[in-house]
Amino acid sequence: MTKIQLLPTSVINKIAAGEVIERPASVVKELIENSVDAGSARIDVSIQQGGSELIRITDDGCGISADQLPLAVASHATSKIANADDLFQVATLGFRGEALASISEVSHLRIRSRTEASSCGSELDIRGGEQSDIAPCPSSPGTSIELRNLFFNTPVRRKFLRTTQTEMGHISEAFTRVALGHEQIHFTLQHNDRVIYDLPPAERWHDRLATLFGRELAEDLLWVESQEGGVELAGYVADPKHSRSNNRMQYMLLNCRYIRDRSLSHALSEAYRGLLLTGRFPIAFLKLSMPPETIDVNVHPTKLEVRFQDGGAVYRQLLGTLRTRFLTADLTKHVGNSAESMSQNASLSTPAAPNYNVSNNVFGLSARSTISTPNRLAGSTVPGVAVARQQGQLDLPPAPHATTSSDNESVAAVGPFPAMIPPATIPPEGLGAGYVGQPTQEQGDQAMQLHNRYLITECNEGVVVIDQHALHERILYEELREKVLAEEIEVQRLLVPEPIQLSAEEAAAVLDAKETVAKLGIEIEPFGGNTVVISAYPAMLANFRPDEVVRQVASRLTDAGEKSPERRDILDDLLHMISCKAAIKAGDHLTRVEMRALLSRRHLVQDSHHCPHGRPTTLVFTNEQLDRHFQRT
Repeated sequence: MTKIQLLPTSVINKIAAGEVIERPASVVKELIENSVDAGSARIDVSIQQGGSELIRITDDGCGISADQLPLAVASHATSKIANADDLFQVATLGFRGEALASISEVSHLRIRSRTEASSCGSELDIRGGEQSDIAPCPSSPGTSIELRNLFFNTPVRRKFLRTTQTEMGHISEAFTRVALGHEQIHFTLQHNDRVIYDLPPAERWHDRLATLFGRELAEDLLWVESQEGGVELAGYVADPKHSRSNNRMQYMLLNCRYIRDRSLSHALSEAYRGLLLTGRFPIAFLKLSMPPETIDVNVHPTKLEVRFQDGGAVYRQLLGTLRTRFLTADLTKHVGNSAESMSQNASLSTPAAPNYNVSNNVFGLSARSTISTPNRLAGSTVPGVAVARQQGQLDLPPAPHATTSSDNESVAAVGPFPAMIPPATIPPEGLGAGYVGQPTQEQGDQAMQLHNRYLITECNEGVVVIDQHALHERILYEELREKVLAEEIEVQRLLVPEPIQLSAEEAAAVLDAKETVAKLGIEIEPFGGNTVVISAYPAMLANFRPDEVVRQVASRLTDAGEKSPERRDILDDLLHMISCKAAIKAGDHLTRVEMRALLSRRHLVQDSHHCPHGRPTTLVFTNEQLDRHFQRT
């Protein structure tokens, strides 16, 4: 048996470097964070060849005295904590005291630093962990760290470096994450002597966002803020017309530290549910502030992940804040220049309350009027969202509470219904009255149908084009959702239960989810083998064959593959399917009364600007755009 022995310091530092220093971007992140902690007002980053040849970070912070320089590169030496209790009150970006020691072990490192009280600076050279004597040098107050030949003595790690362009992309991202959280600091980034970013101190966070991500996106950001207990949330989220195919444009800063958190990302996705197409991810720039003692930042070597004392409360606050903001914002899609068309509804300041000047009797028809088309259930009753609520509130599902999964991630608990929208007090008339592009009752009477597919009408701002299927689908989805919550789904019992032969996989999936499916009025029981029987069916789908709908339900349940879908997602997906099947189709001719009824119900539902699948229901062409195209201006 081999003997147990202590590892040499050099080996320990190389192991730590393997955890902390993955690539040049890791070096840039650690050194910039040290400069921020030093109280710098300006931080300059210079890179050569993607960081493989040179990384230089210069700041004007407090500096390091000559006698402290050897400790600065010693393993686990730090000025930011003194005892174990300090780990639960960390207020700086760095605190572990291993970054410089690890970096110096795998590179040629030179540190020049001077404190304000010193008459000259001090210089320390380190080559692969071997330190030179400290020498005086000319230096301005602050610190300059120059690193060359990264991974020169660990060729395996150097071999895994990517192209210069790829490595520079990672460096730019690391730079952006720190610069986002500290807009009061002047940051610069150069690559091969070419300026990539020059970010002067910004009075408003929005100005830094515009510099980093472009003015076009910045103009379509919505301001959100809330405070609950000791947690403050503030920042910007993008209008749903801006999205990405990945989540890389989601920046969450906790006490100015960039973090990744699956629970908060899930809350963000839930807030945008129904506003984005499948496979698209929202854009967000959010700051969270909370007492340091309520979080644990010492759970990840690079400090990218944290643990919250009450992750469920943070989840609910983020979800509730965003959904409430969306309910009070006009997200109707405008055609043309975003700077012009979105100026009225994507303000970057705290939004004012919308104007809810709508009478309760907005249908123009009786409460039980329906829109009948050849492809829909003839004679069925699908009443709108109740407009005479005594307390002036819609019956919304409860806010999701949090549970702790096996990997200690706070996630939304699955309730009796997908808790997409947290409680919010809104007027009984809905939210569309003050929106740009909302037709008035008189203008709704003048609507016309185009190609049996689109409805065209006017509003005060210009011309409104509405997808009749998408809008009706959203209306039915919201109405059906209300009925599921109130357990008021109209069910038609079959005189003779109808047997349906399914595959073994489909039969198992349907029977496992039969309680969830029953909430939508579809009652299914086993009948032996792979056969199930339908004993009840939702009345609104009476024009569709029960076996066809059940087969679609089975297909949705089995499409998830090995990943078992959550009950909330199953129910939401089925609501989408039923509302889509029951809605007016493209190609259905509508009478003037039916068009008026559909348009009058538009503002009675939440998120009427998008169908449940995330497609826009409405396009607005402003008068200014029309005048410009017809050369009247």
